Amino acid sequence: MARPAQILLVGTLAAILPSGAAISQTDPSWVLNNQVQLGDVFSQQTLNVVDVSDQTVATTTATGNAFQANAELNDADMRSNQSLQGNVAADTRVNVTGYSGDAVVLTTAASGNTGHAGAYGATMTGVYTQITGQTSVSAHSHVEAPSGSAGNVDSVVQAVGNSQSFGLGYASAGVRANQTNEASVTSDGGGVYGYVSGIASFTATTSGNDVSLSGENLSAARMAVSQTNAAALTQAAQFTAFGNVQESVTGATVAGNNVTAHNEGPLLDVASQQTNQSYVRAQSSGAAYLFGAATASAYGVGNSLSAGAVGGELVLDTVQINDGGGVEALAAFSGTEGYDARTSATAMGNSITGYACSDCGGRMTVGNSQTNYSDVGAQSTVEIAGSGRSVQSVSTAVGNSATYYVTRPE
Repeated sequence: MARPAQILLVGTLAAILPSGAAISQTDPSWVLNNQVQLGDVFSQQTLNVVDVSDQTVATTTATGNAFQANAELNDADMRSNQSLQGNVAADTRVNVTGYSGDAVVLTTAASGNTGHAGAYGATMTGVYTQITGQTSVSAHSHVEAPSGSAGNVDSVVQAVGNSQSFGLGYASAGVRANQTNEASVTSDGGGVYGYVSGIASFTATTSGNDVSLSGENLSAARMAVSQTNAAALTQAAQFTAFGNVQESVTGATVAGNNVTAHNEGPLLDVASQQTNQSYVRAQSSGAAYLFGAATASAYGVGNSLSAGAVGGELVLDTVQINDGGGVEALAAFSGTEGYDARTSATAMGNSITGYACSDCGGRMTVGNSQTNYSDVGAQSTVEIAGSGRSVQSVSTAVGNSATYYVTRPE
């Protein structure tokens, strides 16, 4: 695993303005980060479990470039440039012949470029650029226990080409994130168990490009985002099979480009341009001979943006273009004897959600443009060979989706 470059900037604070900006007694700090990864990065582990009483835990991560900087009571201006030209792979395999414990927790993550910038009681500005070449970023996890058993199982597999996050507390920020991904990004998970007495949760999550912002305590943010996902494939897949399971959850979520921003303060201003040219696929498939409750869900989207302001104004200027090999979501479950079975498949070319708090005097100013050139398809299937109590199936395909609302907070 690549160790992140970590920078902590600490100063003295004279005052925190209502807008979240800080007046510092020191000059702003300057950060310049340049990272280039040319070789392959990989992490792998195999666990052979015969019989354990407590828990089985495995964490496997592989990262091309990692960067982290935080400004505390000291203004900062940052520049970060990350480039990945090698393959990144994380692989977890668990073989069980007996009891794998009351709790099985598996985490597998592969990341091309990752960055985090945070500010507390300060003003932060910066430009963050992430590029992946025509390589691959893949995460794989599998449990093989056809004669094995467990109490609860939680398996998470995730892959991302570029990821940049921002965190604010009593702070203000003006930042720009530029992301270009040409690497095929895939997460592939699965598990086979003879018997699980509790909850068996297997989820896969994939993003070509991802940007997130979280602001708290009277923070204010202006963020400009440019994302291009030109990979051949962006995929999340999860497959499960059980002899007997009390509750199974099998899920796959994938986005070509994704932006998530939430701010508690006077202003959240997001200008975003997203272009997806990749084939985006989410597939979830579950099976069980005996089951109490079973869920299989798949969600795939070419471009996704969600932004919300609590306590102030939300300004959105967004452009989304989906022009690739298409977006596909497939969800399926098959069982023999059980109670409740549910599948859900959702596929979207472009999706935007904006919200503001009406109790906080919130308002929205929105300019939106969405264009989808690609096919969008969703398929949801349930098959019960014997008897069951209830069956639910939902299949949704949308070319362009935009939702905006001003409401009271829950």
